[in-house]
Amino acid sequence: MKRMKRTTLLFLLSAAALLCGSSQRAGLTVSPSRSQFFEGESVNLICEDEGWILRRNTSEKKRTRCEEWGEPSGSSCTIGYMYEEDSGVYWCEFGGGGASSMVVNISVSGGSVILQSPVLPVMEGHDLKLSCQSKTPPSNPSAAFYKDGSLIRTEPTGHMTLQHVSRSDEGLYKCHITADEEESPSSWISVSVNPELTTVFPLDPAPPPAPPPRRSVFGVVHHLLVICPYFISTLLMASLCRRRAPGSDLSVSMVTARRPAAAPGDVTAVTTEHHFRPSDRCSDLSD
Repeated sequence: MKRMKRTTLLFLLSAAALLCGSSQRAGLTVSPSRSQFFEGESVNLICEDEGWILRRNTSEKKRTRCEEWGEPSGSSCTIGYMYEEDSGVYWCEFGGGGASSMVVNISVSGGSVILQSPVLPVMEGHDLKLSCQSKTPPSNPSAAFYKDGSLIRTEPTGHMTLQHVSRSDEGLYKCHITADEEESPSSWISVSVNPELTTVFPLDPAPPPAPPPRRSVFGVVHHLLVICPYFISTLLMASLCRRRAPGSDLSVSMVTARRPAAAPGDVTAVTTEHHFRPSDRCSDLSD
């Protein structure tokens, strides 16, 4: 078990180093398309572009070419009989040393159980199908599935589907068949970004036009207080002037003057009356 964990960690570190140092890209096809094999099975690995060669890292050797462990044929390499020592990280490499972006992790089991899982990354939003397979199918194919050492669930058919996977579903998966008391090696399952699910945020809309300036309440009240008294007093005065008929209300002003005495004891009083009409007052006001 410790050897298996150490090997898995080595595979992951090697894959990360290759991806970081990649300068060119080439696809890698694995046939049959799965990441785990029983010892004694065969596999064919193909670099999709001409001129690329296949290399691998295992627990024993690093960056070895196909000629050292398989049968090369152009841009492909075939392993006719796989051993546990063939477990490792495989990738395509150009003559200049650039690794492909496609790095696959292949595990070979000497036991009786493997996890059939996709060797290539699963597209985000798609379904992930896993199957627990035994060399000698038991009468009860019930299997438990684990991710990063934690139980996901147990399926009586030995098959499990995770629907609409996301990046959080990446991790190390394995399965355990209860009837055989055997478990599969662990395989890393990657989830690639789906560009169709990428959210595009629109540009910030233009701000709405500023509303026309409004007069403040204080300004309106101020104008009313200044204008209303003059307006009201003018209306009252005009109303009073129209209601009074000419000559109906006369104001009399009496002025008495004394002339100089013509003779002692002779006093003549002169009285002058002035009559005013209200209409005269209103006309004076209007003037």
